[in-house]
Amino acid sequence: MRGPDPRVVLGLHRSRHERRLLTGALDLGVTALDTSTNYLGFRSHQVLARTAGDLLPKFTISTKVGYFPRPDGVEHSLDPLRLNSALKEAAKDLGREPDLVFLHNPERSLGKAVPHHKDLFVAACTALDDAKAKGLCGAWGVASWDPSPVMSLVDLTVPRPSVLMVRAGLLVGARTLDATETLINAWNLGCSEVWGMSPFGGSTSASVWDRLDPHLFLQDGRRLSRVQAAFRVAYHLPSVGSIAVGTDEPTHLGELVGALTGRVEEQIIQEYRKLLRDRSRDQSA
Repeated sequence: MRGPDPRVVLGLHRSRHERRLLTGALDLGVTALDTSTNYLGFRSHQVLARTAGDLLPKFTISTKVGYFPRPDGVEHSLDPLRLNSALKEAAKDLGREPDLVFLHNPERSLGKAVPHHKDLFVAACTALDDAKAKGLCGAWGVASWDPSPVMSLVDLTVPRPSVLMVRAGLLVGARTLDATETLINAWNLGCSEVWGMSPFGGSTSASVWDRLDPHLFLQDGRRLSRVQAAFRVAYHLPSVGSIAVGTDEPTHLGELVGALTGRVEEQIIQEYRKLLRDRSRDQSA
């Protein structure tokens, strides 16, 4: 069965939050913004409202809660009261309730909470589920850089999120891909309910992209640049309906939107997944 058309989400991690980027995104038909309470030194929401408050109603906005400032840096917490407070502050700073709020990297706190990590995770998810019911956000999800510590915690006692955000792309390892699919199945999420992030592993200029040719995974890839091809393939490692990608240049964003017309060779994707699993198995043997 054909999946949903792939969608680009403009991610604001490391972004300068310039107005021209948002107007450029709208011109390209990119109408989803993804940010976080801790982006731009915990000022992302305020800067967005100040520099582009008139544009924000044209976007669906997702943000994240879980990181909090402290005098000597940043700390992570899944405390329900702190999460709820962060949600209220986000709505205040944005001038509107966010359409989607992610529980940000819950694994950061779960590893410190053994043996009570399951209770902590359930309480945090329940807090966001309750926030949705109260109208503090349109929906809630889980964004996880390393889903492995999370996958064993999911059962019927954990509220079901609307969206799961995970790393995607050719540089994601077999362990992360397998953990992601475990979560997808446990929560019975459809492709449109799974988002990818960091499709280039942090940088399009990394040397790996000179050695790895992503055109091999596409039916008609030669008309696309290597960056475009890698971005298109990322929607299948794992299968996601949207990818949040960061840039400060509307031109770069336009190139990525243009990559969505590429057609992926599913068989080669499956062969690549098998190679990753075999390599992971050999390394752990």
